[in-house]
Amino acid sequence: MNSKEMMEIAVKAADSKHANDIEVLDISKVSIMTDYFVIMDANSQRQVDAIVQEILDKEGENNVEIGHVEGKRDSEWILIDLHDVVIHVFTTEQRGFYNLEKLWSDAPSVDISKLVTVNDL
Repeated sequence: MNSKEMMEIAVKAADSKHANDIEVLDISKVSIMTDYFVIMDANSQRQVDAIVQEILDKEGENNVEIGHVEGKRDSEWILIDLHDVVIHVFTTEQRGFYNLEKLWSDAPSVDISKLVTVNDL
């Protein structure tokens, strides 16, 4: 499975759990560490946990190797490392504080409008 397919699975899984403002950055040309950052937030830690679990379940169903998960249940920022795709799930407050989109502003955004049902982009 290629990185684009893994990214799409993560976006659809997050959207199914009503993640807020899902954004995907193509960082393949500005960093050698991965191809995509998938960034989103949720209104509560409980919702963060639900989103993370759904992403892990859907990636697992598609035989995607989960490299590492940083952050614990009830964390305000959980990182899922799929090697070529890194997923960041924040609480709304923490996303604003860390502002990864600004930090990686050289990376172009990926149009995911066809992948999400609630278009809050």
